[in-house]
Amino acid sequence: MSADDFAALLEPLTLGAITVPNRLLMAPLTRNRADADGTPNALMAEYYAQRASAGLIVSEATWVIPQGKPYPRTPGLATDAHRDGWRTVTDAVHAAGGRIVAQLWHGGRVGHPDTSGEELVSASAAPLERLTVFTDTEAKAPVPAPRALRTDELPGVVAAYADAARRAIDAGFDGVEIHGANGYLLDQFLSPNVNLRDDGYGGSPEGRARLTVEVARAVADAIGADRTGLRISPGNPAHEIEMPDGGDAHRALADALAPLGLAYLHVLRPLDGNDLTAELRERYGIPLLLNSGFAARTDRDEAIAIVDEGLADAVAVGRAWIGNPDLLERWSTDAPTTHADAKLFYAEGPRGYVDYPTLAEEDDEAAA
Repeated sequence: MSADDFAALLEPLTLGAITVPNRLLMAPLTRNRADADGTPNALMAEYYAQRASAGLIVSEATWVIPQGKPYPRTPGLATDAHRDGWRTVTDAVHAAGGRIVAQLWHGGRVGHPDTSGEELVSASAAPLERLTVFTDTEAKAPVPAPRALRTDELPGVVAAYADAARRAIDAGFDGVEIHGANGYLLDQFLSPNVNLRDDGYGGSPEGRARLTVEVARAVADAIGADRTGLRISPGNPAHEIEMPDGGDAHRALADALAPLGLAYLHVLRPLDGNDLTAELRERYGIPLLLNSGFAARTDRDEAIAIVDEGLADAVAVGRAWIGNPDLLERWSTDAPTTHADAKLFYAEGPRGYVDYPTLAEEDDEAAA
């Protein structure tokens, strides 16, 4: 496809209270560069500012409570220090002309007590059978079985999301995205193979959707529905999630949240002909962001097709932004791109993080 084909991706878009200048967005990407206590730092500010030409940056998943911290060196929004650290990031992004929302996260049964300092929790005491994770000791370890969250604990989980959302706005974020995807806590509650509860948070599709509904309502009450997005991944088997109900919990979730008028719905799914995404788009009645990088990197032609063919209002791209901080310029001019080194995705320090050159820097180097 030529540069002319890219025109649809260069159109502005309104997402609730957030106006984005183009439709090539940066998907959330865990990079493990925060300080040990979860505080964002100057290196992270440089990384995000480099990528400010994205129509909207969705931050890496950010835990709302220590109990929900799955991996080492992932950032939080649970303390004032976290808020202040993120302020350096949002200031840098805004100074570079960008927009950024914070993705709010609770790992649930994904993680390890050596990392969070707390026992794992989930919808039910359903263990992960195959997963191993890095811990703060850097050794990979099997994931222990979680315990089921008590019903009287769930209001505290909901409040943690709302508190983190308030900190996000105080930190200068343009909004937040609730992480209801990829087999983490909210997805665990949605999924029949993990949620085996017989109280009001299980059983029926409406019961399994209830925690996510309560979180979304609490966040919307805290910061405004027009600054609140939701990410889901129906059918994604990440972290041993199954969807034997055919998506009924997601339908119930859509019907409960549609009256809120959230800023957007962000769906991770492959372009496999699955029509559940189109159905959910209609049920929610809000802008749809599509991330097709389900198992493979989204390329330029696919990104163009998603918007040009009306499959979504915008496309969220992940891995391509890692190696190409100026991805918008490269794809809009059909210039060559850099494949990022996957071995450095979760490493420490600047290498493989802030050292990928822009086209202008490559040209300067070639001319030197």
